[in-house]
Amino acid sequence: MADFVDRFSVTGRKALVTGASRGIGAEACRVLADAGADIVAVARDTAALAETKAAVEAKGRRCLVIEADLATVEGGRRAAQQALEAWGTIDILVNNAGMGLAESVLDASMEHFDEVIAINLRAPLLMAQLLAPAMIAQRRGKIINISSQAGVIGLLEHATYAASKGGLNAMTKVMAAELSPHNIQVNTVCPTVIMTPMGEKHWSDPARLDPFLAKVPLGRVGQPIEVADLILFLASSASDLITGDDIMIDGGYTAL
Repeated sequence: MADFVDRFSVTGRKALVTGASRGIGAEACRVLADAGADIVAVARDTAALAETKAAVEAKGRRCLVIEADLATVEGGRRAAQQALEAWGTIDILVNNAGMGLAESVLDASMEHFDEVIAINLRAPLLMAQLLAPAMIAQRRGKIINISSQAGVIGLLEHATYAASKGGLNAMTKVMAAELSPHNIQVNTVCPTVIMTPMGEKHWSDPARLDPFLAKVPLGRVGQPIEVADLILFLASSASDLITGDDIMIDGGYTAL
């Protein structure tokens, strides 16, 4: 096998992916499995998780499915405990589970705020707290937090979502500062609009999408596979010098 293939391989690694039932999470499970990893797929939708499991196993890798609601602290704790009890350690944590609501500053409800913060910000902290000790013990690990360009720039009608993703970016830097001495790299991936089921729900209307695309130098939105490939890079040894970074994958939106 060529050296570059080895550097981008995650053969023998165990990856836990939240929000693994569809969109970026499901695609990340497939890509990581294709590169050699065994997968713990965590999400609320049991039926959709079965599809992810089948896709991973079709690539010859193991897939442990855990149904959990990461909007609750107990759901996150139970998911991490089940994964550790089954496999002993997790080498790669992909905090992908997320939700977003199109609400302006004046219209944002406090109930929605609490739910978005719980899933987008509290759950990644909890999962890192629970899974990082085993990474520290083996002196190796990767934590990849899926954020958004909305955590870096002001996106209209995304007040609550932007708050959660901006907080995730800041928290990731603290995670990196504290965990990097243990050879654990922690980064955020900050995508533009990706045509997942959640993306299609908000951006399918041309009246909303076309003005947005006019600000994107590449002139298009992204696909889940493009984000999953970046996740693979950050999960592999090819990225071992990268930590504490917010990596944009936005078609040049934030370059303007």
